[in-house]
Amino acid sequence: LHDALPIYQVQTRALEKLIRQKLLESAAKKKGESTDAFLAEEVDRTLAQPTDAEVLAYYLAQPERNRQPFPQMKDQLRETLHKAQIQYAHDAYLDRLRSQAEVVILLDPHREKVTYDAARLKGNSNAPVVIVEFADFQCPFCRREEGVLKNVLAEYGTQVALAYRDFPVSQLHPLAEQAAEASRCAAEQGNYWQMYELLMAGQLDTPSLKQYAHELKLDEKQFDSCLAGGKYKASIERDRQDAERLGITATPTFFINGIAIVGAEPQESLSRVIEQELARQAATPSL
Repeated sequence: LHDALPIYQVQTRALEKLIRQKLLESAAKKKGESTDAFLAEEVDRTLAQPTDAEVLAYYLAQPERNRQPFPQMKDQLRETLHKAQIQYAHDAYLDRLRSQAEVVILLDPHREKVTYDAARLKGNSNAPVVIVEFADFQCPFCRREEGVLKNVLAEYGTQVALAYRDFPVSQLHPLAEQAAEASRCAAEQGNYWQMYELLMAGQLDTPSLKQYAHELKLDEKQFDSCLAGGKYKASIERDRQDAERLGITATPTFFINGIAIVGAEPQESLSRVIEQELARQAATPSL
C-alpha cells in the first residue's frame, strides 16, 4: 500500500491536470481563440497592476532576497508580483472550470491522513465528518469561502466540525503570516474563532490586529507581547510544512475526512462529499 500511494497521487494529479487542460481548450474553442488568448481575455485583463503599496509590502516580506534599495528594485518586483498574481488567477479560473464540469472519475476517493489541532476546532469534537481547512487570512478566495463554511456548519449541526490550519502564502500575501500569529495569540485567551472571523473579514495591518484585540476585550499587553515576540512562528511553519507534504499548492484546500477539495468551492460541492461520508458511515456496521 505504501508503494502504491505515490503512484496513485501522480496518476490522479496528472488526470486532473489533463481534465483542466481539456476544459480550457473546449472553452477557448467555443470563442475561436487559442488558450493563451482566451485566458488573456477572461482573466488577465481583469487584473490591475500591483500598487506601489503592494510592491513595497512584497519587498519588505522578503528581506533576505532583496539586496538593493527598494526604488532600484520597484519595477522588477512589480513585474514579478504581477506574474505571480496572473498565475494564481489562472489556477483559480481552471479550478472554477473544473468545479462546473460534469466530469465523472471512476476512482475511489483517496484519503489523506490529516491531523489538526483540537484547540482550533469549531463544532462537535466527536462529529462524524471533520473538515480540515488549510488557508491564508489574506487570500481573497479563502475569505469568499467563509460564507460557504458558515452555511455548511449551520446546515449539518453536530454532524460536521471545522478545523483550521495555517498556510500563509507569503509571496502573494505578505500580511498573512502575522495575521496567523494574531489568531494564535488570541487563542491563548480563549478567543481563537472570534479573532478568526475578524481576520477573515477585515484589514490585516498591525494597528488593525491590535484593534481587534481591543474589540475582543483581550489582555492587550499580553496580546501585543505575544505578537511582537513571534511566539508562534515555529508552529505556523509546522502547519505550512504539513501542507507542503500533503501536496497543497493553493488556498483554500479542504480535507473532508481526508478527501481533498481544492479551491473556493460552492456549498453544493462540499455538501456532496459530506453526504457521501454520512451515508458511508451509516452503512458501515459498528463493531
